[in-house]
Amino acid sequence: MACENNLVVKQIIDLYDQISKLESLKPSKNVDTLFGQLVSTCLPTDTNIDVTKMCGEVKDMRSNLIKLCGEAEGYLEQHFSTILGSLQEDQNPLDHLHIFPYYNNYLKLGKLEFDLLTQHTSHVPTKIAFVGSGPMPLTSIVLAKFHLPNTTFHNFDIDSHANTLASSLVSRDPDLSKRMIFHTTDVLNAKEGLDQYDVVFLAALVGMDKEAKVKAIEHLEKHMAPGAVLMLRSAHALRAFLYPIVDSSDLKGFQLLTIYHPTDDVVNSVVIARKLGGSNMTGVNGTRGCMFQPCNCSKIHAIMNNRGKKKNMIEEFSAIE
Repeated sequence: MACENNLVVKQIIDLYDQISKLESLKPSKNVDTLFGQLVSTCLPTDTNIDVTKMCGEVKDMRSNLIKLCGEAEGYLEQHFSTILGSLQEDQNPLDHLHIFPYYNNYLKLGKLEFDLLTQHTSHVPTKIAFVGSGPMPLTSIVLAKFHLPNTTFHNFDIDSHANTLASSLVSRDPDLSKRMIFHTTDVLNAKEGLDQYDVVFLAALVGMDKEAKVKAIEHLEKHMAPGAVLMLRSAHALRAFLYPIVDSSDLKGFQLLTIYHPTDDVVNSVVIARKLGGSNMTGVNGTRGCMFQPCNCSKIHAIMNNRGKKKNMIEEFSAIE
């Protein structure tokens, strides 16, 4: 792939070549090492690299790499969810989530998404949907445990085995077992009921390519309630070799509120949009929930960066026609 001369991109291509030759992407010393190196290589954001402007060979490699990352991530979550779910009956799996290698990243991402959500809605959501929750629904768990103690979370996944593992994680918790509900379905088949959620999360790996991602967003736009919030995961700079990018042009029918690009070890960018036609002053169906406590956005980034340096890129947008 001589069309890309950037040294870092060459390193990513080399790692892709090694990863694509693995017999299995299930957790192992070799798999963990290669993906660890890949993530470390893709973390720097002080680069002007735009993956969308690279040559066809590199674009094809990136598409394949994102799929490999998604497959490996699924195996990793399945592995640790199985371990946690097999703990003795007197142990709560949620007390041992720290064994998952990226748990701290989810804690940071959950705090970030909660803080950003409070900037764009006046009331605490009563019902949240997470589409593509997987065998280890850490975003729902983190938000439910630490930030939204009275909110019900509906988790959607196409894989029944993933939902079985996820349900096992929360079944022994006296609180979350009542507030975490699991639905086995393809989101494109989910129509009735999507208008009951104040907030809908769309996982990064739902829609592994642009066409599938846009199709999922268009479906949600048709069936979400006016004024409901859509939160998506995207990627920026070299991190776009790991996850798909969500562009503002993909969000027709939504008001794009914020795109946040972390520059620490939280890999995903966060995109927040609101379904056009509603108000942020009330919940779905015009109901009013509890007020969020005032949140000082300037403090968010200090919390997210333990070295106290500026570690963010935020873009604010108006409505998309």
